[in-house]
Amino acid sequence: MPVASSDEGHKRKRASAGSKPAKRRRSSDNDQNGAEDPNAKILLMEQGILESTKNYNDISVLLSTAEDEGEESMLATVALCRVFIRLLAQGSLVFKKSQSEKDGVVVGWLRDRLSQLKKLLLRLVVDEDLAVTALTLCMRVLKAEGEHLSDKEDYSFPTAFLGDIVNALLLSSSEDVRQAYVEEFAEQYDDVRFYTFKSVKCTLENDAAQEALSDVLFDRAFSMLSLLDGVPESATDLEDFYIPAPKKKNHPLRSVSQHKKHGQEAWLALISIGPTKDQRKRILSIMSTIIAPWFAKPELLADFLSGCYDAGGSLALLALSGVFYLIQERNLDYPSFYPKLYSLLDRDILHSKHRSRFFRLLDTFLASTHLPAALVASFIKRLSRLALNAPPSAIAFVTPWIYNLLKRHPTCTFMIHRVIKDSEMKRLIQNEGFEDEFDPNQADPMETGAIDSCLWELVQLQSHYHPNVATISKIISEQFTKQSYNMEDFLDHSYASLLDAEMAKEVKKAPVVEFHIPKRIFLPQDAPSETPDSLLVKLWDFGGGLTGSGGA
Repeated sequence: MPVASSDEGHKRKRASAGSKPAKRRRSSDNDQNGAEDPNAKILLMEQGILESTKNYNDISVLLSTAEDEGEESMLATVALCRVFIRLLAQGSLVFKKSQSEKDGVVVGWLRDRLSQLKKLLLRLVVDEDLAVTALTLCMRVLKAEGEHLSDKEDYSFPTAFLGDIVNALLLSSSEDVRQAYVEEFAEQYDDVRFYTFKSVKCTLENDAAQEALSDVLFDRAFSMLSLLDGVPESATDLEDFYIPAPKKKNHPLRSVSQHKKHGQEAWLALISIGPTKDQRKRILSIMSTIIAPWFAKPELLADFLSGCYDAGGSLALLALSGVFYLIQERNLDYPSFYPKLYSLLDRDILHSKHRSRFFRLLDTFLASTHLPAALVASFIKRLSRLALNAPPSAIAFVTPWIYNLLKRHPTCTFMIHRVIKDSEMKRLIQNEGFEDEFDPNQADPMETGAIDSCLWELVQLQSHYHPNVATISKIISEQFTKQSYNMEDFLDHSYASLLDAEMAKEVKKAPVVEFHIPKRIFLPQDAPSETPDSLLVKLWDFGGGLTGSGGA
């Protein structure tokens, strides 16, 4: 759109006054330099736009250059960003009541060109090669819009543009640009994080986005949200704003509950589109550390956590901490918690990569001294039985864990020392053997009969082939003088750590080895040799059979 200047007539008079040749030479020089150097031409157009309104038409030229695929496109894009940031700061894109109709048309035209530039930047965000640079330009334009575009005195955040940026980030295949956005903007500024949660929620609930990104939408949204772990605890934590902070004290941006609400809604939207087992595992792995702190109402997670817990296997192991948190903090009614926990003690648990995490939680669940002895005894007996087929690295922490549990629940020590006073029972045990009262197929830990059994499995482990396992298993047969063992010293053992421990031991007595190795074993030694022939050579004649038998 051509834009006329009010001082056009005045400049024509100056040209006729004798300055025309000089201006022609300068224009000619500029044209020649621009023809030789397109980058210089772009910079001259940028300077001209900022100097006079008559050069606004060059904005269209720069937009055309930016949309091309040439080398000058990125330079033109950067120049346009600088131009519009300056124009926004000058108030050139704000409608004012005192403006004439003609000036209002110019403002509308500039706003249209700004929208065109933002669409261009959003396309570049999706481009993997230019994504990070385009993101930086987008955020600079967004900041200028938030500070200068609104004609209202109240706070105004460009939520629509930020929503478009977040949508472009989810469309982009570049993981670096999402990480850069979170680290440099969303995690640094409370207002950006606040509206990022809202934008992610809207994108996740958009059917068109789900259809277009059906395979990767969850992964990309999860990578963004999982990095947002700076949960505000009080209003004093809300002090970093990308756009100048709102003046009203009751603004949602100054409310911790509103921040948590939007974080909660974003995570609920993500959980609703994460139906696969692997996706649920990823959510559960950060549930207690990153997701739950955003929930003002953690009970909203009850259905998801209960479903994962009921599914069993590794999902149940990962859901344990979340379910227990809801029981402990939110009074979730889960009467079958301990029977379900007992069912997780299967033959795979001591081979699972999550076993350290599971036993840390299990130690917490069985810490109360008010638990029935029959229930605790079932856990002790079940683990003792599983230890018979467990790897050495697992047995190394099962035995100290049982020791700690026996110290905590003295009633269960009958399982390692029970005096039988009935003479008839003594006779039956000596003559016919002992029948274990434990029922391994009983699902209810209160009905297994473990409290009437004994820990003969741990006695068997004292003869284990691995010396470390055999040594640690003997603590059950000794006096319980130690208050408790620090389980962190045992939980992270592996085959490698046990091997390293063996290799690091000092050898107190050197093993007996052959000092002198003879050159020949099956054949007679040479005549001058001082080494006598071995017994094998004397008894065996390779030429005619046994030497003492007189030949064949």
